[in-house]
Amino acid sequence: MTTTTNHKSKFFRKKLRKNLSYIFNLFIIVFLIGLLIFIFCQKEKNLNIQSIKVNHGWGYAITNNNRIIIKQTVIPVISEYKSFQTEKEAMAVGQLVMKKLNTNKSPTITKNELILLKIRH
Repeated sequence: MTTTTNHKSKFFRKKLRKNLSYIFNLFIIVFLIGLLIFIFCQKEKNLNIQSIKVNHGWGYAITNNNRIIIKQTVIPVISEYKSFQTEKEAMAVGQLVMKKLNTNKSPTITKNELILLKIRH
């Protein structure tokens, strides 16, 4: 009778070890995925804006940690290929784009937003 009990005990321990191994591996995978998500979500934004003088007007550039992420040398949304007439206009649109980026919104500009900012085109 001891051989049957011993056999059952070995089988149970082997199965338990296998299940614990799966659970441990699953825990490690979930932990690593969570850590990666945390790291990418916590990436600090260090956004800056600067005006750019171009041939026929002005534009702006937005940088994140000294890397250009947006360089806009023409007025967005309009059908013509024109730069901003003044540095003030370029910076106003750039500030709006930067505000959107800081609130995790799409940085696209609409015609209505250009009108509200009084951008001449």
